[in-house]
Amino acid sequence: MTTITTPSSLALVPSLETAWQDVDSSFERFCLTAGIGAIEQMLCEDAQQLAGTPHNRGGSRVGHRWGRTKGKIGFHGGKVAVHRPRVRSYDGHEVALPTWTAAQAEDWLSRWAMNLMLINVSTRKLRRAVRLPEGDLPVIAGDGTSKSAASRRFVALSAERLAEWMASDLSKLDLLVIQIDGLHIGNDLVLVAALGIDGKGHKHPLALIEGATENAAVVQALIDNLIERGLDPKVCRLFIIDGAKALSKVIRRTFGAHTPIQRCQIHKARNVIERLPKPLHASVRRALRQAWELDDADKAERLLRNLARRLDQEAPAVAASILEGLDEMLTVNRLGLPVKLRRSLACTNSIENMMGTVRRVCRNVKRWRNAAMALRWTAAGMMEAAKGFRRLKAYKHLPVLRAALAAHQSKYVTQRVEHDADAA
Repeated sequence: MTTITTPSSLALVPSLETAWQDVDSSFERFCLTAGIGAIEQMLCEDAQQLAGTPHNRGGSRVGHRWGRTKGKIGFHGGKVAVHRPRVRSYDGHEVALPTWTAAQAEDWLSRWAMNLMLINVSTRKLRRAVRLPEGDLPVIAGDGTSKSAASRRFVALSAERLAEWMASDLSKLDLLVIQIDGLHIGNDLVLVAALGIDGKGHKHPLALIEGATENAAVVQALIDNLIERGLDPKVCRLFIIDGAKALSKVIRRTFGAHTPIQRCQIHKARNVIERLPKPLHASVRRALRQAWELDDADKAERLLRNLARRLDQEAPAVAASILEGLDEMLTVNRLGLPVKLRRSLACTNSIENMMGTVRRVCRNVKRWRNAAMALRWTAAGMMEAAKGFRRLKAYKHLPVLRAALAAHQSKYVTQRVEHDADAA
């Protein structure tokens, strides 16, 4: 026969006696009762330290007792009632109990709601996600598990984290690569995001800004935010973009005409092949891949020009598309990077992967009310994606990129000095 004994640590809490006897039938109820009993005892101890024992008029008291009240704290994604004593100072102001202040500061409900919504639990199902329908903790009015309460908590916490993230310091990040891409939200809203890769291959979501289109003004605002937060514009970095002309224009205007920009080769290949007849797909794809795999950038450029010349009769617009932005397509080749590193940095896969997580997080949103809502959700998705980031595949070769960028910048500075001397 099994005998249930009461541990000595629980003997101080009389309200646990009955709960401990019922532990076999409802362990969840016992945990709730034990937790409430322990917190209520801690609150009583706080009141005793501040106001002394009941009816005691001596000692170093900061106030006097003022009855008891019922408050609520987070538990199982909702709220449970806890009775606590009140203490008032001698000048009539409420004195906060340390235990109660700490319990309220935890803000478990907001974090619980945000976590569930990031894994695609809708607000209508949040109550069922935190409280079992057949469980021992019934759903009652005012327990904080309603869809409106969950939505309010998500709005508050996501807005707070967005503001904190957009004001974070970037000066301590050793960024070698910055990727910029846009995400279309509806018909009249575009969000432009930036992702950085540091010298050790770690990826960092950097910033997010909204606009009507992916134009130069929006991109300039994004880059200005990065610079204000500590990104040094004098340091040479590799920028990777999807091919938007506004991106190249703003990057060169802000960081200098010499700034190396790599246009995504995957986007370029997709745009070229989709505009060609099907019989030409294999040969054109093979020619593009052959050019991009070459170590000699000049030879790769000749191959692409020859390809454009062959397509000039059958698809003149496609031939012009191949020649457009040709220099930016071969930037990683001109920097002399190893093949593995070139494959990782010749495309925007890293930021596209992050945007895929954002789309998954936001798929439950049926209607975007305003830009602030889109910013909050997208930023939450970017930070959720950051939890699963892995280092760049070819991160061991990043010192080669650092040396190549330094040599590129040194060459530009030398050319500029010689040009200024000739002009003088």
